[in-house]
Amino acid sequence: MILKIVKYPEPVLERPGEPVTEFNDELRNLIADMFETTYASQGIGLAAPQVGVSKRVTVIDLSMGKDPAQKLALVNPEIIVSEGRQYEEEGCLSFPDIREKVVRAAKVRIRAQDENGKWFEMDGEELLARAFQHEIDHLDGVLFIFRMSALKRSLSLRRVRKMQSEGSW
Repeated sequence: MILKIVKYPEPVLERPGEPVTEFNDELRNLIADMFETTYASQGIGLAAPQVGVSKRVTVIDLSMGKDPAQKLALVNPEIIVSEGRQYEEEGCLSFPDIREKVVRAAKVRIRAQDENGKWFEMDGEELLARAFQHEIDHLDGVLFIFRMSALKRSLSLRRVRKMQSEGSW
């Protein structure tokens, strides 16, 4: 089922997600729906708060549904090591039509649980590292606009307000 993606300034987006403690069919259904929503939106990742669910769950698929082996469901993820620096453009499904360059670590190691509660660690570089950081930020209530320079953030928020007043947001 395709879920409704909430847009900024929806309060759930700026609240840290609650840790997941129950690994059941409800969680697995949420993850499946989040993948379906991500693909329908032509995204590469989606965090539960973006669909109005304040839980520490995110999905990432850099192949956008083309390679099932690339599907990643991360429950209660955390970054345990980060190194290097990259400055690349990002977008966000909760900020449609806004793309801007932000600084992220070039490499990260994450620790997370799968949909059954099993812990694992995984390394990511380049785009995957950026996706890990972007989605985990969502679970911490941090939005990518807060990673922009003050000027770019101000301009982006002005665009959002303009779209809101025009009824296109």
